Amino acid sequence: MLLEGKKHQDARGIITFNNEFDAAQIKRIYTIKNSSIEFIRGWHGHKVEQRWFACMKGSFDISVIEIDDFEKPSKDLTIQKYLLTDDVLTYLHIPAGCITAIQSKSLDSKLLVLADYGLGEIADEYRFDLNYFNEN
Repeated sequence: MLLEGKKHQDARGIITFNNEFDAAQIKRIYTIKNSSIEFIRGWHGHKVEQRWFACMKGSFDISVIEIDDFEKPSKDLTIQKYLLTDDVLTYLHIPAGCITAIQSKSLDSKLLVLADYGLGEIADEYRFDLNYFNEN
């Protein structure tokens, strides 16, 4: 789910904001900066934990799959694709039960990641080979 950001510009400069985003559940914040625009970070996700992504610099393609079985997922699950850019503060909510693949679309891009569990608070990390799922 996308929480659309907005921006305001006047003589003083530009403010990007997102008044729809409620940060009450956030316990951890970090950033991702991929090594190149060819590299795709994924598939990685969580059965319990949820995440929110926002592009701080540049742009990112985020692919999301809702997993049917974390032990042996179907290979033909639907892949939803999102483009996040730094022009407004849009948050992409990744609910529990999903995995993601993240690709920078411009050099030096930086992605903000917010999580609702602290590091090591639960054992809830799942990884799958990048080529495991069929493109739909």
